Amino acid sequence: MEESIEVAHFAELNNENTVIRVVVISNDDLLDSNGEEKESLGILTCKNIYGKSTKWVQTSYNGSFRKQYAGKGCTYDVENDIFILPQPYNSFVLDENFDWVPPIDYPEDGKNYYWDEETLSWIEVE
Repeated sequence: MEESIEVAHFAELNNENTVIRVVVISNDDLLDSNGEEKESLGILTCKNIYGKSTKWVQTSYNGSFRKQYAGKGCTYDVENDIFILPQPYNSFVLDENFDWVPPIDYPEDGKNYYWDEETLSWIEVE
């Protein structure tokens, strides 16, 4: 029987705090001398592997902290300590929960729709 290895995920950020990539390291790399997980130790591990000048923030695969799992293209909002998904369309705006929302609510008639940016409307999928 294979042994399960606990892992941690770290997002590399560029100068604009956009996620370049996400890497996986062992949870053991986050443990201090008391066995406590420390994000700073994970960051140090990532810098040792990928370069001292790189910038890292831990992300949660199940979204248990920093709002959601960081993926390539996400933005790290330093002030709110969260990851924000890329803007799906130019007309979408961030709401108070840092979710992108369209200028018109999705129809609630049980049908399937897709967003048409050109007409700024929901088009029914036929």
